[in-house]
Amino acid sequence: MMTENFTSQPLGLLKWQQGKVQFYAASAAVAWFLISPLGMAFLELPVMPISIVGAAIGIFTSFRANQAYDRWWEGRKLWGRMINSSRHWCNQALHLVDEADRETSENLVKRHIIYVHALRCLLRKQDPYKDGDFGRHLTDEERALEGSTNLTHALLDLQMRDITALNRAGRLDGHRLEAMDSTVMDLLNIQGGCERIKGTPLPRGYGYIAELLVQIFAILLPFALVHEMGFMAIPMNVVVCLAFALISEAGRVLEDPFSLFYNGLPLKALSIKIERNLRERLGETDLPESPRESPAGVLM
Repeated sequence: MMTENFTSQPLGLLKWQQGKVQFYAASAAVAWFLISPLGMAFLELPVMPISIVGAAIGIFTSFRANQAYDRWWEGRKLWGRMINSSRHWCNQALHLVDEADRETSENLVKRHIIYVHALRCLLRKQDPYKDGDFGRHLTDEERALEGSTNLTHALLDLQMRDITALNRAGRLDGHRLEAMDSTVMDLLNIQGGCERIKGTPLPRGYGYIAELLVQIFAILLPFALVHEMGFMAIPMNVVVCLAFALISEAGRVLEDPFSLFYNGLPLKALSIKIERNLRERLGETDLPESPRESPAGVLM
């Protein structure tokens, strides 16, 4: 796996980007061969304009990486809000609803656990009904939602149905209903923010233009280095161009924080954390174990 390349092998980055490394080395070798052995000195380029082009490429690739990191960090903040809102929902369900409706309170909490696991699966484009954590508290009512255009919204709709039914029956006053409705609204906002990130990738032109510029730079740079560095222009070209490529690649892999790639957000660990917290409040002791890091140091 790619994660193992990064952590267990010193040359993991080179193996990951070996196609680009070969291109950068080959383009530099061609320049060296034309200028040194064949003596075509007229092909030499001045360093200054090439340096300006390199600075521009660095700014362009860094901009893409920064925008991608903002998406990743926003996703993490949304799931931080999810943890807090989940705990708050649990407190509301257990303390704002009358003790006589304890079964309803527990159902509200357990359905929320289902909701969190469903959102995790959908963001990772997995089938929730094939996920063991999602199915742990599933009832026939939630199973009947399979095939919904938006499963998570349907689950929140059931939550609203139950708390409004309590209100109509006079067992949940208007102020408490309003407070719980506000929490449901916050959950919808969190869900909507995650769906926006997942469904709106960065414009593809950024990645294409960045890669194209680095390739052009890899062809031109050796012609400015060979007359001063000789054969060493080849590894230098690889180092400089690979640095640009890795900055751009960092943007690509951070673009979707909900992927199953090695640096995606640990949604399963966060979901299990929420489940453990909420079930503990229900008085349960047989809690699911928290996921552990893989040998490569990755927590999903």
